[in-house]
Amino acid sequence: MSQEERAELQALTFTRRAVAARNDIVTGDIPDRVYLVMSGFACRYKVLRSGTRRIVSFVLPGDLCYMHDAGAFGRDLRVGALTACSVVDLSRSKLTELISLHPGISRAMWWVTLRELRRAREWIVNDTRPADKRLAHTLCELLVCLQVIGLADEHSFELPVSQVDLADVLGISHVHINRVVQSLRASGLITWSDNLVAIPDVPAFKAFAEFDPAYLCFEGFGP
Repeated sequence: MSQEERAELQALTFTRRAVAARNDIVTGDIPDRVYLVMSGFACRYKVLRSGTRRIVSFVLPGDLCYMHDAGAFGRDLRVGALTACSVVDLSRSKLTELISLHPGISRAMWWVTLRELRRAREWIVNDTRPADKRLAHTLCELLVCLQVIGLADEHSFELPVSQVDLADVLGISHVHINRVVQSLRASGLITWSDNLVAIPDVPAFKAFAEFDPAYLCFEGFGP
């Protein structure tokens, strides 16, 4: 994007609000709003009739929420803060206006849409893997995404979410997730202490997880 286009987007993000952990980032139905997470960890999720929660993607700093969920389409997923988050409420009509006026912003929104679709497909495929590989794949995705936004180094990152949250990502029981984490630790593939996940051999871990970052569409993008 051009400097002018960047400035137009930055002008929308001055006013932030805090969202406490374990709260949805949206209360009520305001169709003219798109939500940009500026800090913290959030997730898209759905609660089944049984009361079980299923997390279908993480929402990290820089991610937009409800860009396409409006009007006749409705909102099929909720977005909840896993940790304390700061969020900017963007005007959907203003953002739509910028998209129509600026080709760079239009391309960026298409990129966001493509990335979300590709990530959703990859999460469906990941559900077919054994639980240890599923968790490893999820951690690989977080490592790469957090590296892009400057929140991870080459081998490690902070993961301030609970094992209960990870169980809801993988669709397994809260007892099972503990066993899966212990298995990865015992195999020497990860260390995990005080919310810090470290991966001693990243290429070997990615190979174990069958992880190919191409679906994240980051090739050619700097931090």
